[in-house]
This record gives sequence, structure tokens and C-alpha cells, in this order.
Amino acid sequence: MTTIEYLALPSYKRFFYKLGSLLCAIPKGIWHFLSVTVLNFLKQIGRSIANFFVHTGEIFVSGDWKTKVSFFVMGFGHIFRKQYIKGFLYLLYEIVFIYFMISTGGPAFAKIGTFGYVSQAAEYYDAEIDAYVRITTTIGDDSLMLMMNLVLTFIFIGILIFLWSIQVRENNELENLNKIGKRITDKDTVKSLVGRNFHKVLLSFPTLGLVLFTILPLFVMILVAFTNYSSTYMNPKHLFDWVGLYNFQRLFGLAGDGGEAFVHVFSRILLWTLIWAIFATFTNYFFGMIVAMLINKKGIRFKKIWRTILITTIAVPQFISLLFLSKLLSETGGINSLLLNWGWISSPIKFLDDALVAKITIIVVNMWIGIPYTMLMCSGILMNIPADLYESARIDGANPVKMYTKITLPYMFFVTGPYLISNFVGNINNFNVIYLLSGGNPMFTNINGNLIDASKIYSAGQTDLLITWLYKMVMTSNSKDYGVASVIGIVIFIVLASISSIVYNRTNAVKNEGDFQ
Repeated sequence: MTTIEYLALPSYKRFFYKLGSLLCAIPKGIWHFLSVTVLNFLKQIGRSIANFFVHTGEIFVSGDWKTKVSFFVMGFGHIFRKQYIKGFLYLLYEIVFIYFMISTGGPAFAKIGTFGYVSQAAEYYDAEIDAYVRITTTIGDDSLMLMMNLVLTFIFIGILIFLWSIQVRENNELENLNKIGKRITDKDTVKSLVGRNFHKVLLSFPTLGLVLFTILPLFVMILVAFTNYSSTYMNPKHLFDWVGLYNFQRLFGLAGDGGEAFVHVFSRILLWTLIWAIFATFTNYFFGMIVAMLINKKGIRFKKIWRTILITTIAVPQFISLLFLSKLLSETGGINSLLLNWGWISSPIKFLDDALVAKITIIVVNMWIGIPYTMLMCSGILMNIPADLYESARIDGANPVKMYTKITLPYMFFVTGPYLISNFVGNINNFNVIYLLSGGNPMFTNINGNLIDASKIYSAGQTDLLITWLYKMVMTSNSKDYGVASVIGIVIFIVLASISSIVYNRTNAVKNEGDFQ
């Protein structure tokens, strides 16, 4: 469709055209990401690795004996060129790496195919007491610890390669400087660390925390997705093992004993997660914007009081409000009691026990929690929209609705586009509202008239999001399955990454960034 044809369409047709093009762009964007972006990224990595080997080979061939020894003993060239601090730090890391590989990394690599051979617990039958007795020792293997040690080993190897390449290049630079009579001492190194490179010193601590508390668990989760780690295969009695794509196949009913029920529940929860995220994001956004516009409107009195009342809902901890509302909205709660006493209803309303009503209730309660945040953000933006735009539109005969759709809304979308995406992502992972308000209830009980075994779907509820279902799988369910939970975590990441990247690149905040003044 050409631009002229698009502009000739009525407003509602433009909206549906944009919505359709966006929905079509999601699978195209995923395919483009996999076939072009990832491929180009791999090509770049390949070229970088090739250039690294070529450059490193040239340094080894042309370098002096100190540089050559540094290829095997990290920091050797620095120490002999009087950069003792850097040299000893490089050497210390190499010593720590060798010790780690001998004590932990090597054994982890040796058992990478099986995650251990002997469990830490065994049972035997004792005829005297007529019962099975468990013997637990520390001699056996712990599959989870082996997996974590394996990930740590790869991290240690990655850091070693990074530091090794840096010290090789630095040795080459020091050698070239020495040839022209220049020397860099420890004093110069310290001065650099507290001067132009001070930001690197500060960022090293959060980077270390990122590696330990984010990257390490992330890689462990990815590896767990390819294992049978569950309550059945858990230390100390049992070891778990690789199962390939078995856990991924379970989501599509191609394997496992859950079969059709598991696929049905997964698809329903995934659909509800997306519907919830859309409604939770846009209801808060538009109603928050409308409330901000009403409060900021000229002639409205007691503006500070209205803002204070709304801000009070933010001041109260969210979990207190949600727990209180969960009791208030129950069948025996205060709202049903009042309505029954007044004679307005003959039986309690199932606010949180009927699937459709519970979903509507959750969205409404989320509006109560989220609108004040959006109101505060929109208030600041609305105050910065030039007043002469509205004056010009009013002179041209534009009505309030026209001014909202042509001035206010485009301006707000331009500024808050990235915020909407982050809010959408946050709502997909909005654990508190669902778990504290409804707990995921009501439960899935049947599919096409056939009863569902709750243990096979890990006590999934009809208002559960993927994140709350994942939590049930690994925390509250009697039959915990960490492998399937890890797969769901990967699915959440793929959904969020694909939608966020595609929508973000199509927002005016990115496409027309230079137009905003």
C-alpha cells in the first residue's frame, strides 16, 4: 500500500492496518534475526577470531624472548619490564586458574557426559528392622554441583583467554616503547587506574557481580533445560543426565506422559500471558494518561490533593494491597458479604474462582495499582507539550478528541514508546499480582470433558502466567521438574526478546529520533 492510499483510509482502518502489519512483522522479524542478524554476527566473530590468530602469530614471531615467554607465563614480560603490579596480577590469575582446573574444572570436564557416576546416597534392606535404610556419604557425585562447576570452568577459561590476549598485546606495546627509549612503570599504571581508566576500576565490581549472580545462573538454567533434573532425579539419592530436546518436545506433546493435557495447558497459559500483558499495559497507560489530563486541566481545583490521593496507593506496599484484596474478593470476603446483606445478589460472586471473572478482576485490580505510576509520568510529559500547538488547533476548529488524537497521543507515544515496551515486558513477568491475588486459581480440571491429573500439569491454574507456573513447577508442586521449568524460562526469553526488539525498532522514538526537539 502506498502512502497516499494509506492516508486515504479512515482512522479505524489505519489502526487495523498498522496492527496487521505489526503482527506480520513479528514472524518476519524472527526469521530475519535468525537468517541475517545471527548469521552476520557469526561471520563477524569468525573474522575477529581469524584476525586475532593472525595478529597474535605476528607478535610471537616478531617479539623478543620476554614477549615469547609471556605467551606461556602470563605477566612474565610485564615483570621483566618493571611493571610489577600488572605482571604479578596476571601471574596470580594464571596460578589460580591452574589450581582451579586441577581441583574442580578438570573433574567437572571428566564427568561432562554423565554428570557423575555414583550418587551420594544408597538404600539397602535391613531384615532386622524390616525396612529400607539410606546411607548418605560425601564420596559420591552431586550432579548440580558438577554442572555449576562446569559453567564456572567455561567462565574461568573465557576470562583466561581475555586476560591472556590483553597481556600479549600489552607486552608487544611495551616492547615497542622500550625500543624508542620509553618505559611505563607501576607509578604510571596506578596513575592511569585512578585517572583516565578509573571507570574501569569502578565497573569491574558490578561486572563481577553480573558474572556470578546473572550469567552463571543463566547458563546453568540453559543447561538444565537439556537434562532430566527433577524431583525424581535429585541429589543425594539420584543423579540426573542429558536428555537432549526431550523437555522441548514435551511442550508440544511429542514426548512425556502429560500428552494432550500438557500441550493444552501450556498453550492456554501462553495465550493468557500475552492477553494479560496487552491489557495490563494499555489499560494502565491510557487510563493513567486520561487521569493526568483531567488533573492538569485548567479550572480543576485541588490538584495537589488529587495527586496525593493517587500517590498514596503507591506508598502502600503492593503485596499488602494484593493480599487484602484477595481476602476481600473471596466468596466469603467483605464484598460478597455486603452485597448479600443488601440483597443485591442471591449467591456469592466468584471474583477469583471463575476463570473469566477472575481474569477480569485481576486486570481491574492491576489498574488500581498501576494507574498512579502512569499518571505521575504522564503529568510531567503533558506539562512539556507546547501550549501553542493546542491554541493553533483550537483556532483551526479542532475539537478536544481531534487535539488528543493528533497532538497529545502522538507526542506521548513518541516520548513513552520505550517505556511501553519495558512495561509490557514487566507485565509478562508480573509475578506479584497473579500469585498474591489469585494464586493462579481456578485450577485446570478437565480438557474436552476428560479429567486432568494435576501432577502432570504441575498444579497449573487458569489465571497462571508462564512465570507463576514456572514457580509452581520448582517450588510448590509435589513433582518438581526443573528441566521443563528451564524450557519455559527460555520460551519467555524468546517471546520477550522477539516482541521487544521488533516493536522497539518500529517506534517513532527510534525511527524518527532526530525529529524530536
